[in-house]
Amino acid sequence: MSRTGVLVLRLAGPLQSWGASSRFTRRTTESAPTKSGVVGLLAAAAGVERGDDTRLAPLAALRFGVRIDQPGTRIRDFHTAHHGVTGASMPLSERFYLADAVFVAAVEGDHTLLTGLHDALRVPVYPPYLGRRSCPPAEPVDLGRYEDTTLEDALTSVPWQASAWYRRRHRPPQSLTVLRETTAAESAESADVLRDQPVSFDAAHRRHALRTVVTTAVPTPLPAGDGSPHSAHDPFAALDVLENESA
Repeated sequence: MSRTGVLVLRLAGPLQSWGASSRFTRRTTESAPTKSGVVGLLAAAAGVERGDDTRLAPLAALRFGVRIDQPGTRIRDFHTAHHGVTGASMPLSERFYLADAVFVAAVEGDHTLLTGLHDALRVPVYPPYLGRRSCPPAEPVDLGRYEDTTLEDALTSVPWQASAWYRRRHRPPQSLTVLRETTAAESAESADVLRDQPVSFDAAHRRHALRTVVTTAVPTPLPAGDGSPHSAHDPFAALDVLENESA
């Protein structure tokens, strides 16, 4: 029996955009990274060419899940462009992004395949981007490879990854939303369906299949020392000092 494991990524940057149903001049984004977007990032790191469906297939077969650690803000860009050679105006378009979001994404599958992808993330053939080439990650995306664990356990145990400025402004939430593929034992009746299962990234015939996604929540896994500046912050401490001085 082959060994399995989980590869975990931190997806954070000024802008992200994860389209699953964008058409024509309106390019929307989902509220969390899509499987096709993350598999595309891994394929690019490993040097899989867009038309190489044979090398893409084992990556697409990995089980995928994502945790929303910092939801971000949805913004709209009224996009104008001109052809680089002729100077002709390109069609006007609306493009939507997630600003200041942070996600923990994970893929579960064969140990050997994940080991190769883990190595590729640290020395990528093509640079990673967060859904679009205009959205580079702010930091390295590698959060490590875990053996003898499950997708669910990894998304439950990896510490909360919200940015430092976000932690200063917000208390840690009680729980974090997780969107993941269903297991064989789970019913698909309570799951949503999303067309982001990559079949081919070939520019001439890009194809995606349907995928079942279940939404759950996990308790917020705080890092050692809870990682929250709020735990050490007591706004009434100054009043206590004044009260002691006047006693």
